[in-house]
Amino acid sequence: MPKWRSVISGVPQGSVLGPELFNTFSGDMDSGIKCTLSKFANDTKSCGVVDTLEERDAIQRDLDRLERWACVNLMKFNKAKCKVLHVGRHNPKHSYRLGREWIESSREEKDLGVLIDEKLNMSQQCALAAQKANCALGCVSSSVTSRSREGILPLYSALVRPHLQYCVQLWGPWYKKDVELLERVQRRAMKLIRGLEHVSCEDRLKELGLFSLEKRRLWGDLRAAFQYLKRPTGKLERDCLSGSVVTGQGVMAVN
Repeated sequence: MPKWRSVISGVPQGSVLGPELFNTFSGDMDSGIKCTLSKFANDTKSCGVVDTLEERDAIQRDLDRLERWACVNLMKFNKAKCKVLHVGRHNPKHSYRLGREWIESSREEKDLGVLIDEKLNMSQQCALAAQKANCALGCVSSSVTSRSREGILPLYSALVRPHLQYCVQLWGPWYKKDVELLERVQRRAMKLIRGLEHVSCEDRLKELGLFSLEKRRLWGDLRAAFQYLKRPTGKLERDCLSGSVVTGQGVMAVN
């Protein structure tokens, strides 16, 4: 029989009201904050442009406000997970502190499964996505004896391709080597289908009614642009601000 326990902090796992109550509790966190502040569950990011010492001081004042808010509300930031990600050429790379502790700088951070580095180069994210997809494809190949299209295609669509398309509108590859790296995963999967082992890539996709991953990304970009343009102006601005600060899990991001 389960026993009752007092919850002294955090959000109970699996609760319905817990996340909603936490969002309500932390809703005034951005009060008085001048820089862009992004909140997702218990992950908070601060982002700002720094060209002068005054702008550097403005970010530091915002960090001080966040620390005061945490103390007043009897909460603590996990400072071990807080990092500064400097982005852009000729970045002065100032140091910042949260409370009395200096925040460590980082060259790359992962946020919601997307790896972003200080140069905004997505090659590492492409390699990570291809690695995950190849691992999933290897499991499919070793555990499924059927090589019919009715057996392989649904498994590829459900277990492999999502790794290659997750948040791809954010990290879509622009180098040819990265594009080819992702395409090789799909070609490897299609070769598993019996009767198509020696057919060219284009004919194989046409036979299966599929598109290349590059064309699927283009379709996704057009769909995302249409959705943004059709939304109300206020919501569009909020979405753009939210998207501009996705830089790392538990990261205080400085642009």
